[in-house]
Amino acid sequence: MCFILSFNLESAILPVVTDTSKQTTSLRTADFDFELPPELIAKHPATARDQSRLFVISRETGEIKHRQFRDLLDCLREGDVLVLNDSKVLPARLRGEKSDSGGEVELLLVEENSLNDWWVLLKPGKRVRAGTEITLRDHAGRATNVRATVLDKNAEGHCRVRFAGVDEITFALDSLGEMPLPPYLGRAAASSDSERYQTVFAQSAGSMAAPTAGLHFTPQLLDEIRARGVHVCFVTLHVGLGTFAPVKAETLAEHVMHEERYELSAEAADAINAAKIAGRRVVAVGTTSVRVLESIAAKYDGKIVSERGRTRIFIHPPYHFKIVHALVTNFHLPQSTLLMLVSAFAAPSELRGREMVRTAYAEAIRERYRFYSYGDAMLLI
Repeated sequence: MCFILSFNLESAILPVVTDTSKQTTSLRTADFDFELPPELIAKHPATARDQSRLFVISRETGEIKHRQFRDLLDCLREGDVLVLNDSKVLPARLRGEKSDSGGEVELLLVEENSLNDWWVLLKPGKRVRAGTEITLRDHAGRATNVRATVLDKNAEGHCRVRFAGVDEITFALDSLGEMPLPPYLGRAAASSDSERYQTVFAQSAGSMAAPTAGLHFTPQLLDEIRARGVHVCFVTLHVGLGTFAPVKAETLAEHVMHEERYELSAEAADAINAAKIAGRRVVAVGTTSVRVLESIAAKYDGKIVSERGRTRIFIHPPYHFKIVHALVTNFHLPQSTLLMLVSAFAAPSELRGREMVRTAYAEAIRERYRFYSYGDAMLLI
């Protein structure tokens, strides 16, 4: 059996939540570095979603157990609330050519401003200027009538473009777009990625990357979890640059997160608040789910409310968690904000979580766990 330790932890305008930690830290970005053998980067998903491995670590004792993902069932009990992010990944990578020179261009949709008006990442984009027109290609590489005109470029190098030749660019993504696989996979998206780089419960389209901890769940596993008396509910955080942009600052205190949109329903808020009042556990699936819950709790004195908003919350050691009692997550990139959040969760309100996670990652590497988006999972309890 696997046991979760019990802890007693205490709209319409889209408000922005920033980092709520009142404590300063001298931790450096380099403190979250580690070396990973390249062959441990999972280039493809496991044969079946729930057949990945599960690395279980006790936050209280540091004890480690090596399990299979389906063993998560044994770590849950009646009355728990399991919270998953139901954001749906857009096939947001587009390919085209400059209308004047014929040079190849790749566009990655980042955020919609209004109908057919988007911020995008262009590659190559350093020499692209306002007025540049790009003709998009379909999946077969043929030129289409859809065009993107560069309107502006911001200080971060993102380009604002207007799409023409289509009523709404999102309606054309099935024929033009590719799943935006992370660059570290070192391969182009395959047809199978349209299914596997998407959770089985994805509903609300808007992410430019998958909430990867949710990729391990199947409909059957979720049904079995519900049958154990676990309440399954959903939040939405559209994964953008804020989740996986590299930390370029030397210290954590200097890093500023990008905004990301979130939404939480009244039903989910009621379930989570009821669990907190009753002393039952909230188990978050993924760092994105944690960021939604902790963003809202930080605004409302530890209470969860239904709302739509934006968050820049940057969770790193030391951080006092107000809602989440256990975390299902994947293995993350060195020096990433995701790794910093996991380190904070390993030892809430303390700095020692960094060393705990460093030790856990070293063990996972020795045991040949698969890392990153298509890799294995970790459960911190």
